[in-house]
Amino acid sequence: MKINLGKADRILRIVVGLAIIGAGVYFGSWFGVIGMILLVTGFINFCPIYHLIGINTCSLDKK
Repeated sequence: MKINLGKADRILRIVVGLAIIGAGVYFGSWFGVIGMILLVTGFINFCPIYHLIGINTCSLDKK
């Protein structure tokens, strides 16, 4: 797995993931699973969908 998420993208995924998980718990919905996906991809610095379509927001690979 090659890192393909930049710092801003990671932070946004983690914050939005936590918010979706919180909403899922609050409303008693399984919707929080989507938040877990965002949270995991934010922590591992890799998004499989970005990899499939060739997007890379990590500035370290561009140098």
